[in-house]
Amino acid sequence: MIQIWCNGQWLPAGNYPGTAQDRGAFLGLGLFESMLAIDGIAVFPERHLSRLRQSGGKLGWSIEIPGFSAIVAELLVRNGLATGLARIRLIVTAGSGPNNDLAAGADRLIWMAAFPTSEVPTSLAVCLSPWPRNERSPLAGLKTACYAENLIALDHARRLGFEEAIFLNTAGYLCEAATANLFLVKNGVLLTPSLDSGCLPGIAREVLLELAVGHNIPTEERTLTLDDLHVADEIFLSSSTRGVIRVARVSARRLEPGPLAPILLDAWRAAVSLR
Repeated sequence: MIQIWCNGQWLPAGNYPGTAQDRGAFLGLGLFESMLAIDGIAVFPERHLSRLRQSGGKLGWSIEIPGFSAIVAELLVRNGLATGLARIRLIVTAGSGPNNDLAAGADRLIWMAAFPTSEVPTSLAVCLSPWPRNERSPLAGLKTACYAENLIALDHARRLGFEEAIFLNTAGYLCEAATANLFLVKNGVLLTPSLDSGCLPGIAREVLLELAVGHNIPTEERTLTLDDLHVADEIFLSSSTRGVIRVARVSARRLEPGPLAPILLDAWRAAVSLR
């Protein structure tokens, strides 16, 4: 039986204690983190918790989870996922309260679940989303429960024969993929949209930029255009649970494998093995 951890208690997944008044459930007022676990240990947990706390601060919420690593370890054991790879989902909901007040209700939930990981593809085909990211949104840079926009973009991509969608922002600049951050390589320089683009400050993005510096790969976080995408020598996506995934096709354009993505993939695998 699948078990979850919720507000300090262990519960069968079917006994999720949320109520109809929880604004996280019916208004999407919530935050979440997805993280990788290897052999019973979460990967980069402090980075994920720091981002969650910062996001909560922007909503006026204080989020603390004492003993997080021990909880994750027990969660994985209880769900038969203590060996190999697993995915941890950590969710914070607003609880009940008036719609014109963001304050967390007394019944707000902090809960976690664990799942097997799905197979990571070696490459992806991506298309452009017809809907822009709003880089001026109050939710820009937050990993919120308001995720339908991402799912609609993914469904649109699937219907066209692609696996991922790339968002431009309202200014027409590159932002991110529906479920990952975006990297380009041009003339040996690793490029990624700056956070001003409205993209999520991804944990894998952060780590890969650090790893690139350690491997003497020049990096730039800056405004990137659609032309940059079309002339890039390499393109790849990054996420905490999937690592580095090469983009083999952008719309009708096919890209041959390049040298930097494999280097960074190996560096990522080494980094996560060290936690």
